[in-house]
Amino acid sequence: MHPQCFLLKPFPGEGNPAGVTIGGSIARRADTLSVRYEVRGNLSKLSIPAAAEAPRRMDRLWEETCLELFLGTVDSAEYREFNLSPSGHWNVYRFDRYREGMREEPAFTSLPFAVRIGPEALELSMELDVGKFIPAGKTIEAGAAAVVKTVEKSTNYWALTHPGPRPDFHRGENFALEFPPGQSP
Repeated sequence: MHPQCFLLKPFPGEGNPAGVTIGGSIARRADTLSVRYEVRGNLSKLSIPAAAEAPRRMDRLWEETCLELFLGTVDSAEYREFNLSPSGHWNVYRFDRYREGMREEPAFTSLPFAVRIGPEALELSMELDVGKFIPAGKTIEAGAAAVVKTVEKSTNYWALTHPGPRPDFHRGENFALEFPPGQSP
């Protein structure tokens, strides 16, 4: 299947003090999502966590620069939140419904992803086995988002859409990308 490209927008009124663009793509093949994020611009204005020697599951990654992915299905209120730090640290949370029942998703004991950082681009990519938590034959709804910290300590919130008065990546309107069941290769 062809990848769906996305471009995130900063929350209205926050501006873009770092002058970056954030986009990427997601493609589904059977039970695998290929996810790619790109942060482009002058990265010296961003506060980017240093690469960890031993990446591990950690809480509160959204307090620093963090790329986020939200996944659910069209027929359920349940969803997962993936937090991906440029450091390599990660977490996956399961929610029963909008902001309720948050707990770590036990289906993941590791979440390997690749991060490349250059002077003008941060790229993150991963192959995600969604079969661990999404039943076969279900259409996936996805929302991409990012929390960006600048070296001046400002925090900006980026998402596909910002329908509310405050940044809120959990709102259903942000789950704007759909991926129907794929065929096995």
